[in-house]
Amino acid sequence: MVYTLTLNPALDYIVKTDDLSIGKTNRSRSEDIQFGGKGINVSYVLHELGVESVALGFVAGFTGDELIRQLLHVGIKTDFIKLKKGNTRINVKLKGYTETEINASGPKIPKEALDELYKKLDHLCNGDTLVLSGSVPPSVSADVYEQIMSRLQQKGVRFVVDASNDVLLNTLKYNPFLIKPNVAELQETLGQALTTDDEIISAALILKNKGAENVLVSRGDKGAILVDQNGRVYKASAIKLNAVNTVGAGDSMVAGFIAGVGQGMSYEQALKLSLASASATAASERLATKEEIKNFLNI
Repeated sequence: MVYTLTLNPALDYIVKTDDLSIGKTNRSRSEDIQFGGKGINVSYVLHELGVESVALGFVAGFTGDELIRQLLHVGIKTDFIKLKKGNTRINVKLKGYTETEINASGPKIPKEALDELYKKLDHLCNGDTLVLSGSVPPSVSADVYEQIMSRLQQKGVRFVVDASNDVLLNTLKYNPFLIKPNVAELQETLGQALTTDDEIISAALILKNKGAENVLVSRGDKGAILVDQNGRVYKASAIKLNAVNTVGAGDSMVAGFIAGVGQGMSYEQALKLSLASASATAASERLATKEEIKNFLNI
């Protein structure tokens, strides 16, 4: 089974305007409310690709109830911990001639809730996959991913980590099956500029040598590069598209790779599915559907 962990999920309130004037009353063209959170995004795209998963994390208040309702409505299994205080955050996305985001901090996660999460995770076993993605909320220790991986490392659980900087670096000693930095995150994590393919590959190899089995580097409109567990390098060129949305594209890439490997594809084939999934999301107003991914896979 695949489990995704989103420590600080959200509802995204998306407001579209023809223009946006600060300090004045603005009128919207449309509004929408969508579930959000990196692990949740992975679960959704996995579901579209026919892979079952369970979304884990913390929710609170009426907004947490709505988040769960939306996920169950689209067929995603959940096992969230309901916090006694606060509300699941609402992130506001203002889309006019430019895009402005206001991301909330989210509810405080007390120690007893974190302990409850650890007990849930203790039920994972050999062959399960745990996706750890996204930032760590302020109320949780910055080394929470390390603590989880240390706790589960003898159980044969396969880890996927989508993070950056020290949060990513400090997990490498637990030999994650996959990490997926983008180029900017890779540069920031290693503190060096990366402009050429060779520089990106060398940087990916540094993280591999530190413990990561497979390093998948997303490159936006330049495609992706994979360095696999045997040191082989695969490149996938970007698919031409009219990008309308970048939110969730990286999470879709993670989901595509997990689905491909889980369905017995070679790493090269899994990389193609991974890039098709990311491209389909980038070309859509929402996370990609199965049919949209299939269309990009056949390009």
